[in-house]
Amino acid sequence: MKEEAKAIVKSVEELEEVTTTTVHLSEVVNIIETGLGLQESLGFLTWIITSQNIKVYPVALEDYESAMPLAKENNISANDALAYLSMKTHEIREIYSFDRHFDKLEDITRLPRTLP
Repeated sequence: MKEEAKAIVKSVEELEEVTTTTVHLSEVVNIIETGLGLQESLGFLTWIITSQNIKVYPVALEDYESAMPLAKENNISANDALAYLSMKTHEIREIYSFDRHFDKLEDITRLPRTLP
């Protein structure tokens, strides 16, 4: 999984256009801070904010309200459901994720495809 994650970061560094939400960005920043420290997480956040090829969509309380039925119906987290609904709203069909829960959802493909 570590090599796949490095490949994703490299692709984004090479200016692949990607999107995320404020919620999912926060999740990643917290993981980096826990594993690598505050300065690394702040550096990552700065990179995301200043990158022209990374679009960060806002999330409102109403978005969570829309995500809850999907989360309950598919036995997935509210944040996974939120990501899926954001993808549908913005016509995105592929997601970089190591979370198998996305395999339960129709109309999207979890990348990298080599993962179980």
